[in-house]
Amino acid sequence: MAAPRSTRNRDRGHSRRRVLAVVVAALVVVSLAVGAQGAPVAPTEPDGSLKARTGRLTEVGPTAEHGFPAWYRDSNGVRLEACTTLDDPLCATLPDEVPDPGSPVSYPDNFPGEFFYQLAGAELAGNGVDMSIGMDLEGAWAAEEVVDGDQMVFGRVRIRDRGLADGEYRVTHPYGVDVFQVEGDGINYTQDIGTTPGVFGQALSSRIGPFLTWDPAVAPAAPAGYVGDPGVPHPVVGSPYGTDYVSVEQRDPAGGWTELARTDLFSVQGRLATNAGVDVRAATYSVGADGRGFVDVYATSDAGQSIRVRDAGLGFVETAMEGDRGVYYGRFAVDREPDGRTLTVLNAGDRPVAQKQAVLTDVVTVTGARYDADSDLLTVSASSSDQDSTPGRLTVMGQPLVDGTVSISTVAPTATVTVTSDKGGTTTVPVTTGGDGMQADLPVAAAFANPVDAAPGQRVTLTGTGSTGTIETYAWRQVPGTVTEDVEVTLPDGTTGTQPSTVEVPVTDANRVVLAGAGTAVATFTAPGGYTGPLAFELVVSGPAGTSEPVVVAVTVVAPDPADPAPAPTADAGPDQTVRRTSTVRLDGAGSTLVDEMRWTRVSGPPVTLTGATTPGASFVMPPMGLPTSTTGPNPTYAPSDEPVVLRLTVTGQGGQEATDEVVVTPGAETLGVTAAEFRAGREWRVSGTSSVLAGQRVAVVLGSALTGRVLGFATVDAAGVWVFRGAGAVTPPATTTTVSAVSAVGGRTTGFVFRRR
Repeated sequence: MAAPRSTRNRDRGHSRRRVLAVVVAALVVVSLAVGAQGAPVAPTEPDGSLKARTGRLTEVGPTAEHGFPAWYRDSNGVRLEACTTLDDPLCATLPDEVPDPGSPVSYPDNFPGEFFYQLAGAELAGNGVDMSIGMDLEGAWAAEEVVDGDQMVFGRVRIRDRGLADGEYRVTHPYGVDVFQVEGDGINYTQDIGTTPGVFGQALSSRIGPFLTWDPAVAPAAPAGYVGDPGVPHPVVGSPYGTDYVSVEQRDPAGGWTELARTDLFSVQGRLATNAGVDVRAATYSVGADGRGFVDVYATSDAGQSIRVRDAGLGFVETAMEGDRGVYYGRFAVDREPDGRTLTVLNAGDRPVAQKQAVLTDVVTVTGARYDADSDLLTVSASSSDQDSTPGRLTVMGQPLVDGTVSISTVAPTATVTVTSDKGGTTTVPVTTGGDGMQADLPVAAAFANPVDAAPGQRVTLTGTGSTGTIETYAWRQVPGTVTEDVEVTLPDGTTGTQPSTVEVPVTDANRVVLAGAGTAVATFTAPGGYTGPLAFELVVSGPAGTSEPVVVAVTVVAPDPADPAPAPTADAGPDQTVRRTSTVRLDGAGSTLVDEMRWTRVSGPPVTLTGATTPGASFVMPPMGLPTSTTGPNPTYAPSDEPVVLRLTVTGQGGQEATDEVVVTPGAETLGVTAAEFRAGREWRVSGTSSVLAGQRVAVVLGSALTGRVLGFATVDAAGVWVFRGAGAVTPPATTTTVSAVSAVGGRTTGFVFRRR
């Protein structure tokens, strides 16, 4: 095991570098090591020298007792199992990955933190090249602790060369071609695909596959039962592109490529799977009123296995299941009530025998799940296969089924419903629908004007956004206004007098206005000069359900009084806000009055880009907090800042009068913490933590108890509020440095977390 261990430690010991990587033959980039950036492109090298991919990983086996897949299979039929023990020199985990390397590996008390199905690597040197490359299928734990449910398997391609001169390089290897633009720090590139806990099929989409095996045409042959001896460099086969070598080329001044180094010798570790394992997909039962019935068991394994069901005290002996292409089924008569019992499914051909426990559950059969949109009723009908003296009781959406049926009143049904039995069975089915369906709402117009008393030449806004219903069109038009005048009338006693009367004022050249936006929800016009009196405007809205009744809004043009100047506008920038960094801030100037024009400007704080700066509802993105950047030394000038953004709203009214108001937008707080930190000498940093903000923000991990220290690397907060940093261990901390700190782009920071040395 000396060769692979030295390759792996040296690989992890390289310093981080800044590179721009063009990833060839990669489908998805899930994570990149610090100092490397990759852009996936189509799986063919740009100049056409790489043939189309012809193989990959194809199948993942059942989970073993440790919760990881028992094996992975590739398109060549090679099936490799996990190397989790210390007692096989050709397929071993590293001793420092096991809590007690002096004791046998056991799950969960003495199980490795990481292990491999395939551990393959190569090294190249000469002509300025000092490169290592790893191509692994690795099992590990999401939070680096042995916790059931955190198991994950990922395909990893890792390329390291700390000493390359600046320039463009092309690295061809068994799993594709990667192009790097090196700028000062060489190459430090890692691509992991399959890092979601429990989703073991993700690794099938990684670049790893098919597995690399010793070339049978080159002596010696691989040891029986293994893909090779990891301590003996050897030519291999298995590349899906026919590139069973590693080549490093540099772009020359003429635009071509000059090869600097090449090797076809690889260290490969992998053990051919002998055990197939077994997975239980379902174990159900059906019984009648007399308690007699059947148990049905569904299982999967590799094809041609001896899969059996062990008696669970139900009246049948250990019995073989029937199988077809890796799928197995058994039906067994029972003479007593099976609910609550557990049976054992085993693979008798495995050594040691693989077995899984399964709790028997009833089968829930849903015969109907229909929603009537007219009555707003969801009706579900279902039954349980448990019909003995204590039959299965069924519920759906928290409601019990009575005599197999329930009707639930709801105006918004879900697309599917799940019926659950107290005997453990559950079934989810789609909801079918009926009824005449929903119709568009009848449009109802609503309008208002601002201001309602305008001076000649003042801008007036007509707003119809308060209209309701399903609206497709708005139509504004000017109509005759009205005034109330006292008119002379003959009273009942024969005398004359006056009484108020509404008089129509027609639209003439003197009071006619030009409506801007007459076909939109908001229209504007300028009050006519040389005219005083009423104006009126009608709004009609239309939609699929018809046309609204017209509504009229009135505006009065009032002559200015020299002794009473025009009223001044007022500015209202809205209440102060607290908004998380990188979120959109929406401003509200709608409370301003007598406004002809408005504009928002930044007064202080970090720069922002305003959208809609001349509208009441302007917006901007709260800027992230800057992070320290130097990975080669301290960041003495770095200082986090919680400075708010202060904005001013300036409004202009009649006669050019202005008013202002300011709003303060403070960045929201984040609680950032470090939960674990470890330095593995010469190999790797491992730091993890949590955040109160589940936003995918970047976190800088800094050496020392102050944020001005050297940056070890960066991590990203996931959807659960967890972040994990892994980085090559070339940044060896001084003996006097015992802590790490962290700071987030959304403002959280924590300092002085004591790390562990291993």
